[in-house]
Amino acid sequence: MTRVITDMELWSELRRRVLTGELSKRAACREYGVHWQTLEKMLAHSEPPGYRKTAKRTSKLDPFVPVIEEILTSDRKVHRKQRHTSRRIFERLRDEHGYDGGETIVKSVVRSWKQTHQEVFLPLSHPPGEAQVDFGFADVWLAGELTKVALFVMTLPYSDAIFIQAFPRECTEVFLEGHRRAFEFFGGVPTRISYDNSKIAVGSITGSRERKVTKEFQRLKSHYLFVDHFCLVRRPNEKGHVERLLDFARRNSLVPVPRVDSLDVLNGALTHSCQQDLQRQLRGKTASKSELPAEERLQHLRALPVQTFESHRVILATSSSLSMVRFDRNDYSVPTKYAHREVTVVATVDDVKFVFEDMLIAQHPRCWNKQQLLFEPLHFLALFERKPGGFDHARPLENWDLPVCFGVLRRRLESELSGAGTREFIKVLRLLETNPVSALKDAVQHALEIGTTNCDAIRVILEYRNEEPIALFNLDGRPHLKLVRVAQTDISVYQSLLTDGVIA
Repeated sequence: MTRVITDMELWSELRRRVLTGELSKRAACREYGVHWQTLEKMLAHSEPPGYRKTAKRTSKLDPFVPVIEEILTSDRKVHRKQRHTSRRIFERLRDEHGYDGGETIVKSVVRSWKQTHQEVFLPLSHPPGEAQVDFGFADVWLAGELTKVALFVMTLPYSDAIFIQAFPRECTEVFLEGHRRAFEFFGGVPTRISYDNSKIAVGSITGSRERKVTKEFQRLKSHYLFVDHFCLVRRPNEKGHVERLLDFARRNSLVPVPRVDSLDVLNGALTHSCQQDLQRQLRGKTASKSELPAEERLQHLRALPVQTFESHRVILATSSSLSMVRFDRNDYSVPTKYAHREVTVVATVDDVKFVFEDMLIAQHPRCWNKQQLLFEPLHFLALFERKPGGFDHARPLENWDLPVCFGVLRRRLESELSGAGTREFIKVLRLLETNPVSALKDAVQHALEIGTTNCDAIRVILEYRNEEPIALFNLDGRPHLKLVRVAQTDISVYQSLLTDGVIA
C-alpha cells in the first residue's frame, strides 16, 4: 500500500536521505511506503505542492443555478425580513421548476453566492474637526420600571472621542438638546457633521447628496455655523465610526441594565463614562485620547457662541373649549380666558410653555407618556368663580393638595354666608394666581386667629406681609450731605401769633 506524505518533516527527511545517497530510490519506496511516481514528485519539489483543483463534477443543481441567482439578486431590492431563505429557495425549485435533488447542495450554493456578493467597504479618512451623529436605543430601569430610552451620540472620529446622553424619545427637541450638550462637552463646535437621513433633520431628499433640511435644523446650523453632510440613502457605513462607538458605549456603560431614579442621574453617569474613556490610548496613535481632543479643540473646533442656544420646538395650536391644548399626544391646560384661542407652544426637553401674543400664559413640566391630561388648578379658578356649583366635581381639582387651614376657612365661609360661601372661598383661592401657597397659608391662618374670613381682609393681611420695610436713610457714600447743618427751630417765636392765648 502506497503512502501519501504531507508532513514537512518526513518530506524533508526522505529528500535528504535519497539525494545525499544515503538511501536508494527503491529502498526509500519500500521503507516509507510511497509509490515510485510519488517519490519522483518529492524529489522534484522542496516542499509539498499546494492544493490542485480538480475538474468540477456535474450536479443535478447545475441547470437551476441561474434561477437561484435570479432569486437572490431580486431579494436585494426588498426588505431584508422578506428575503428568501435557503429552504424557501429549495421549495420553490422543487415545486415550480421540477428540481428533484437534495436541500443541502442548495444551501451550499446560496451560501457561496452570498459570500461572493457581500459588499466591500473602503477605509475612510477622518480629518480633525469633523463629527458624526446618530441615535440608538437601550433599556434602563427608570424609577423601578423597565423603560426604553433614546441615546443621542456624537463622536469625533479623529480623536475617537464620544459623547452620549439618554432621553425619553427621539424627537426634535432631543436632537437639538443633544447637540448643545455635546458641543459643551467637547468645548467647541465641529466644522462638519455627518448624519443619516432622519426626518428630524431632513425635510425632503432632492438629490443624491442634496437635502432640504427642516426649519429647526437650519436654526441649529445658523447658530453654531457648522456644515452638514448626509449619507447616501441606505449607506450608514459612511458614518460607521459613530455606530461602532455607540455599540462600544452601550456594552461598556449600559451593561448590566442600569437602575436609576431619573434620566439626570443616568446622564451624569454617562458623561463620567465618556470622560473616563478618554484615558485610553488607541492603536496607531502617539498620544492618549484625552490629549487628542484637546489638540483638536484648540486647532480645529470653532469656539462656542457667546449666546446659549435654545433647544426648543415651536408650533401653533388651538385651545379647546375645555381650555386644553394638545401637544405631542398629551393635553395641557391654559387659563380659561384663552379657550378657543390660537396659542404658540414652545417645547423643550424639560417643559412646555404656552404663549399668547407676547405673554407667557402657562407652563407645564414635559410629559413623555401618551394621552395624558395635565391640569393646573389655578387656570380654572376664574371659571369656578362664575360657576361655583362645579367646584366639588371638577377634574382639574381632583388631586389638588391644599393646606388644612384652607378647608377650615371654607367651612366657616359656607357656615356664615350659606350659598355665597363657596364663591367667597374661590375668591380667596384666586389670590394664589399672584402669591405662593406658603404666603397665602400664613395669611389665612392669621385671619382665622383674629376671627375674620373676609376675602378682602385676607388680601390686606397678605399685602401687609409682602411689604418690605423702608430702610433708614444712610449718609454713607454721600459726604457732601454731612456738611449740611440744619438749625434747631425756636418754637417761642410762634407766641407772637397769639393774642390773649388765641390765634390772631
